[in-house]
Amino acid sequence: MQLYLALLIPVLILTCWLYTAHIARASFPRLRNQRICLLIAHPDDEAMFFAPTVLALADPHLGNHVKILCLSSGDADGLGPVRKTELARSALLLGLRSAHDVLVIEDPAFPDSMTTPWDAAQLATVMARTFQASSTKPPPARKQASSSSSSSSDQNAGAPTATIDVLITFDRHGVSRHPNHTSLYHGALAWLRGLMRGKAGWECPVALYTLSSTHVLRKYASVLDAPFTMLRCVLQSVAGAGKHEKGALPKRLMYLSDVGAYRTAQRAMTQAHRSQMRWFRWGWIAVGRYMVVNDLKRERVT
Repeated sequence: MQLYLALLIPVLILTCWLYTAHIARASFPRLRNQRICLLIAHPDDEAMFFAPTVLALADPHLGNHVKILCLSSGDADGLGPVRKTELARSALLLGLRSAHDVLVIEDPAFPDSMTTPWDAAQLATVMARTFQASSTKPPPARKQASSSSSSSSDQNAGAPTATIDVLITFDRHGVSRHPNHTSLYHGALAWLRGLMRGKAGWECPVALYTLSSTHVLRKYASVLDAPFTMLRCVLQSVAGAGKHEKGALPKRLMYLSDVGAYRTAQRAMTQAHRSQMRWFRWGWIAVGRYMVVNDLKRERVT
């Protein structure tokens, strides 16, 4: 009897995982035909924390163009050049079109440090320089009606523009409360608020999605966290359904990897980021829930 239960439990877990992954793909909204940038702090963040998201969004059938902006080379141990190469290799494994879609910023203002936060204003400046060049794609914003009359050309000239449609990064807790991770959240908000300054009435041309942080038990629950995450996302979507704006991108996104995608995420670490494979990272890629499931929240930019 005990042997039977020992064999049955893994089968039940696998069945529940695959069924949940199927439901998540079929039921949750997807982003299509978007210019998307993943904003990370260090090479390997894309694999350790965002692999389910990158793998899903880089699916060629969705028509997205996914890029990665990394704000340091992870040079704390003097391995910056090695880690930049590893990041490009990992990005290709996760489905990016080209290594040219990966940009690594090396700036003394953004040290790879467990104790030093990065300045939000300086991060905003980097993002403005990177994403606010002229764009050939018209902005999706719509000007609200006003009592004052103005020409259509004047309205278009005043529209905020960017070279990306979606920005994805950590939330205010940074998954692990790493100061470099949490700084990206504040820097992204600072950039978008600056982009919208003096643009009252226009919709922000960039949707900011942040990766939800969890408590420690869920963080190491691997696939066992998937049903709970899906239920939580469904309840949050239902609660906010009445507030959804017509034509806006979804407020919640969930990406749950199947077995094949999970193994790809693991290879992005073990084959691409070989310099980082210390003992504790083997544990992370085995039981870390962010290797399997990501839930993202769209932030309000005010």
